Amino acid sequence: MITAISPIDGRYADKTKELSSYFSEFALIKYRIFVEIQYLMKLSGQISIRGSQKLEENKEAILDIFTAFDVKEALKIKEIESITNHDIKAIEYYLKEKFDTMDLSDISEWIHFGLTSQDINNTAIPLSIKDFLTAVFYPQINSLVNELKSMEEAWSNIPLLARTHGQPASPTTLGKEIGVFVSRLSVQIAHLSTVPINGKFGGATGNFNAHYVAFPNKDWHHFANDFLASLGLDRSKPTTQIEHYDNLAALFHNLQRINTILIDFSRDIWTYISMDYFKQATIQGEIGSSAMPHKVNPIDFENAEGNLGVANALFHHLAEKLPISRLQRDLTDSTVLRNTGVPFAHTLIAIKSLKKGLSKLRVQEDKISSDLSKNWMVVAEAIQTILRREGFPKPYEALKDLTRGVNNVTENEIHQFIHTLQVSEEVKMELLKITPFNYIGKAEKSF
Repeated sequence: MITAISPIDGRYADKTKELSSYFSEFALIKYRIFVEIQYLMKLSGQISIRGSQKLEENKEAILDIFTAFDVKEALKIKEIESITNHDIKAIEYYLKEKFDTMDLSDISEWIHFGLTSQDINNTAIPLSIKDFLTAVFYPQINSLVNELKSMEEAWSNIPLLARTHGQPASPTTLGKEIGVFVSRLSVQIAHLSTVPINGKFGGATGNFNAHYVAFPNKDWHHFANDFLASLGLDRSKPTTQIEHYDNLAALFHNLQRINTILIDFSRDIWTYISMDYFKQATIQGEIGSSAMPHKVNPIDFENAEGNLGVANALFHHLAEKLPISRLQRDLTDSTVLRNTGVPFAHTLIAIKSLKKGLSKLRVQEDKISSDLSKNWMVVAEAIQTILRREGFPKPYEALKDLTRGVNNVTENEIHQFIHTLQVSEEVKMELLKITPFNYIGKAEKSF
């Protein structure tokens, strides 16, 4: 939408549209209605409520309030909220109106029975996050990792000049360097899947005061445990009026780590492109610069890096702020929680940009090979290590004098040096076989 304030709903709307089912105002209202209806059904099995038979008879129609819920119905709730100035109470009144039209008025006072708003919010929002992770995030991040695995495998035999501190270093392979990111991402994704997604359910200050005063002989905490478990959530206990968000903070911190790895990856690929180790496939009609016609910029990796940075700033704030609330509750978590979808959106934009960028990459083996050929000094480590094995005096120092600070040590100079060594011909032949192309060790696969 061209009039949108945020690029999430404007420039990048086509990349983030999936999120509206989980983090829009409409989605939040719908998830709240789901929790209210599920709670009422669960409550009817815990206590004998007036009209319980009618409730059971109309169960499908009541469930249809949620399944058939649409934007038109959501706007009705917003109209009620304009009067109540309270979003959860507006949903309660909406549901009561629905029950009145279904001739279920005698049941309507059981809606939201004994609850506080946060029993609904702190169940609805974790559910939306859980559903988003399952339906959108994991498929997207795993798809990216699978693409990287394919590249790791395809490029496993391409020798690559490594660079430590920006300087030529012992060679590696292009596939192995991609595999490093596969491994890092896989570990953090596995960690993410173990973080419990918690909800809060316990009344105005977490003690089920209203429930116990009305029905003192019921085990309401057991009821709440079962209820949240039936929705796929872990129940936090004991709590104040709100969920303490500690595990949600852990979730956000984990996502930060995943994004930080992706930033690192984006910068490395950007650098390889700048070194001509990769060329990017051109797209007909695309322009890289308004002034320089030759430009093919690494825009997808830059876009990813920028969006990952925004996402991490927001994940950091959410993780830092949400677990802090004055005494039994203040309202600061409410407005902050409404932004939960924003860092997810920027993360999703970044993942899609990375996948697009990867699809354009074309390995330039000639350039990679040329750089290896120009940097024979990197075999110095190999030579001095074998000389150490043979008991040669001060081998490190001998190679240091030959190679340190020299711009270009040639193959011929390395071989001349080897021929001067006071070692057996067998060892000399062993040393002469070492090249920047075969001194690559044995890389472990990431999978």
